Amino acid sequence: MSWAAGRGQRKRMARLFIHVEGQTEETFVNEVLSPYLYNQGYISVSARQLGNARLRKYRGGIRPWGQVKKEILNHLQEDSNCIVTTMVDYYGLPQDPRRGWPGRAEAGRASSAKEKAECVELALLNDLAGTRRFDSRRFVPFVTMHEFEGLLFSDCDAFGRSIEREDLILSLQNIRANFTTPEDINDSPEDAPSKRIERLIPDYEKPLFGTLIVLSIPLEKIIKQCPHFQDWLRRLTGLLDG
Repeated sequence: MSWAAGRGQRKRMARLFIHVEGQTEETFVNEVLSPYLYNQGYISVSARQLGNARLRKYRGGIRPWGQVKKEILNHLQEDSNCIVTTMVDYYGLPQDPRRGWPGRAEAGRASSAKEKAECVELALLNDLAGTRRFDSRRFVPFVTMHEFEGLLFSDCDAFGRSIEREDLILSLQNIRANFTTPEDINDSPEDAPSKRIERLIPDYEKPLFGTLIVLSIPLEKIIKQCPHFQDWLRRLTGLLDG
């Protein structure tokens, strides 16, 4: 294990590998999260889309857990100094027996976004815990609540300005005002964050619009507005402490 001095204490020199759902999340990690995490002490931060997104049968869908699990274990086994995490939408996680992700079906019965997220993340960790030579300290499961687009409501002013639609700012603020945090904007087929945005912007395309918007929002705003996202970053940086 390698260590480096920093801020008066020993810091673990680790690489971070983030399994993401799509192109927008990949850009977000590379352009927004990476500088922050480098500053916290990571020596490498990289993102990779789960499988080949272009070959997915369902638009916006995510691969079955069995396939994703193999990818995660491969990275953990190939690099003993690598920490692995995920960034996938809770809303789109498969629930059926063949493709389902652990904890997703059960999480639907939880009453809060926090409880739903913790249900899935704990189930993912427990599922991998049964694997030979698995080190739970090197895997930090994270699901975005309820959807990546929820993070965009962290700054409705920046949202509207970034796509030159200042006329939408009030409507975006009204949506945001109905929920305690952006992460609480729900996951129903009609009212998920992306569905609400599509009603305001019929030609909304996540890879284009979502990227423009999230790059315009200061990371500090997302951290402040989204407690589960904030907790994820705290867990990641906490692993570096000696």
